[in-house]
Amino acid sequence: MGPVSAHPSPMSTLRPHHARLSVPVEIERPEASEAPFAVPEPDVPWVTIVHNDPVNLMSYVSYVFQTYFGYSKDKAHRLMLDVHHKGRAVVSSGSREEMERDVQAMHGYGLWATLQQDR
Repeated sequence: MGPVSAHPSPMSTLRPHHARLSVPVEIERPEASEAPFAVPEPDVPWVTIVHNDPVNLMSYVSYVFQTYFGYSKDKAHRLMLDVHHKGRAVVSSGSREEMERDVQAMHGYGLWATLQQDR
């Protein structure tokens, strides 16, 4: 056993619920040319975007789209090809809360996803 410090480590004072890890929801920021303090427009829908990554197999990405969103095999395959060839694809749209849920779900499947307002 090593030496005992008179001052406890900051990590030793954390309660178990503070030590949980979570995946942050990423929101794409507007370009610099847009107003720096743009307020989201309530009538404009939000979209979930899945980005290409070097880790997940194309078949797995299609499977996720079919399983989570209920897309047909053809639609899931088309979206997966957009992700693969274009680097990203819009996979769902709706309210901000719904898109935050979809982004979290994609993170749960190990996919890189973000949300933004559809303009």
